[in-house]
Amino acid sequence: MRRYGRALVAAALAVSVAGGTAGRVSGEARRAVTGPPPGSAAWRADTSLGRALPDPATASPEQVARFFSELTDHQKHSLVRRHPLVTGNLDGVPVTLRYAANARALRAEHDPRYRRLAAPGHRILAFDPRGRGQVAEVYGDLERARRVSVVVPGSDIDAGTFDRTKDPYGAPVGMAVALRDATAGRTAVIAWAGYTTPVGVGLDAATGDLAAAGAVRLARFTRGLAAVGAARPALFCHSYGSVVCGLAAHEVNATDIVVFGSPGMRAGSVGALRTEARVWAAKDPSDWISRVPNVRFAGVGHGPDPAGPGFGARRVPAERAEGHTGYFAPGTDSLRTFAAIAEGEL
Repeated sequence: MRRYGRALVAAALAVSVAGGTAGRVSGEARRAVTGPPPGSAAWRADTSLGRALPDPATASPEQVARFFSELTDHQKHSLVRRHPLVTGNLDGVPVTLRYAANARALRAEHDPRYRRLAAPGHRILAFDPRGRGQVAEVYGDLERARRVSVVVPGSDIDAGTFDRTKDPYGAPVGMAVALRDATAGRTAVIAWAGYTTPVGVGLDAATGDLAAAGAVRLARFTRGLAAVGAARPALFCHSYGSVVCGLAAHEVNATDIVVFGSPGMRAGSVGALRTEARVWAAKDPSDWISRVPNVRFAGVGHGPDPAGPGFGARRVPAERAEGHTGYFAPGTDSLRTFAAIAEGEL
């Protein structure tokens, strides 16, 4: 009965915004991909090194990093060969090993969605083929960059839309490339499609279930960056991705949390996020997200507008951005401000 009530509220929200969206109304619920990476059972059973391997389900990124620091190069690369999906997705594994493991895993796939990612030269930091597919790609030198940013996307993003050429600034790769270009290559940017996103406008988009699962993965991901010595990141969270960032705010190891086109962060104010990161918000006048009621009832809706005056976020100008996916378009005041945040100039 409670879920039926939630569905009715979600349907009302969907109808209120569907006319202004590029997506579709969806009543189908998605199941979040969670837990350890595929191949974990074989990893746990592996005794080839004469010692137990860290359990992907329970070992912290710090424990994983410490384990790999004790291995020889030969041992490290043997794990890449034997268990590419685990090595490539395990937070705390050295960055270059993850790149090598994911390149190997991608070459073994025959899905056309992964053809570009499997090409030489890509720095794939995570690759999970389960469900609709999850990917993280690095632009720049993650190990040496003084400043790092992570792009957290919203609805309708998966392995097939991760780097779409149509409407590129609403997809992780387009946003990451635009941000790196705007900093003249002085930062490293990670396009992170590391959680199961909603599809269309419906119950999943109006509730926090997928965001809660994504928040766990995002928090662990940022801990993994710290464990391998990468700089603390700034998070750039689009649309439903801002719900993920809001739920993860108290755990992520971030300098800044920047939300744009946000339906809410599941918090009543910046203080309620319980984070030491600086919180920023942008919303352009033509963004259809403004049609989404900023309510929260029976678990549906995401709360106050982070760009509203009472929330307490620092405002990012976005008068030159257009629509829901125009914040990273070159020449916009929002992108210029994002770049300054990414470089630590604000």
